Amino acid sequence: MKITKLEVFILRAPDTGRPHWVSHFIVPRANEILVRLQTDEGIEGFGLATSYTPIEAAIHAFRTGIGELVIGADALAPEQLFQKLFALTSQRLGHEKGWSREALMRISAAVDIACWDIIGKAAGLPLYRLFGGYREKIPCYVTCAYYRDGKDLAELRDEMEMLKAQGHQGFKAKAGGVPLSEDMKRLELVREVIGEDKDLMVDVNRGWDLATAIEGARLLEPLRPRWLEEPVRWADDRRELKLLSKRTRIPLSAGESELTSWGCRALVDEQAIDILQFDCTMTGGFTEGRKLSALCELNHVQVAPHHDCFIHAHIVAASPAGCIVESFTDPERDPLQAELFENPPDISNGWLTLNQDPGLGLRLSERAVAKFGEKIL
Repeated sequence: MKITKLEVFILRAPDTGRPHWVSHFIVPRANEILVRLQTDEGIEGFGLATSYTPIEAAIHAFRTGIGELVIGADALAPEQLFQKLFALTSQRLGHEKGWSREALMRISAAVDIACWDIIGKAAGLPLYRLFGGYREKIPCYVTCAYYRDGKDLAELRDEMEMLKAQGHQGFKAKAGGVPLSEDMKRLELVREVIGEDKDLMVDVNRGWDLATAIEGARLLEPLRPRWLEEPVRWADDRRELKLLSKRTRIPLSAGESELTSWGCRALVDEQAIDILQFDCTMTGGFTEGRKLSALCELNHVQVAPHHDCFIHAHIVAASPAGCIVESFTDPERDPLQAELFENPPDISNGWLTLNQDPGLGLRLSERAVAKFGEKIL
């Protein structure tokens, strides 16, 4: 089944003038690549790739011919196409064209997910069944408590009350952007609002040095966090995660910041993390995500992917290692989750129920694509 047409859109949300900060950088409300593929047998598929860095590098790659390597490829051979695109990261052609490694990884992810969408539709099965079919309903949490200019504890309380009213059973709060004493007040408030029976996770986004992480973990223990995410800075995070794991009983998680599946493998090899948080929309699509999921199962590590819950639901539902997916149910933070699909899976009372339609099981909203999208190919 040959790919005969490729369309590419960049999805962005308007700047509200009051961004959402994590410990040390602004998180885009939307900054994604949407790839739509058509085949010679009339089956279409789409894929998404997420970027937290400027997306111009990916735009450059599409406008300078990378799509020519996709047209004519076999949509039913995603491993073959992924290897073809990934090889460009170490080939002269990639350098001559100015195609950055990060752009190539994002593009390969979106194309791979689109191919798997086509495969599922050709088979007449939702992808989670093709991937293993372990279950069709999975836990889901909401990410929250971002830093914003002028945001005080009263506003934080209002945010948490709103999300609690939506029925969530798990809440992941941001930390690391202010001194520990201030963060503890914020996190204590979050625990107070959500109650003792709900899950609390804490995400530092690589904002602490090791000494601060050790002290932060000590202070957090009375709040009983389910996990502490990316607690140490990027420069030596693998070694420092190992050192931190010996000083705390809180499970540690990481993985979203890795560029490749090999980087995620190294995190597992360190035996420092209990939860791996790779992102299929950033690191190789489902082709690589399935390998990492199997690796986690064999190493007694749980899978809790980063971002895009409707995409990652298929990975989490397919495997016994699947733990939970991350959602963004505040449209001000992520309007794409709220608007991009005509038939989003149901999220209620802390659970996401997968659609039974074949492939991704998702129908793009053409209105949302027109609203947020810029067609570049």
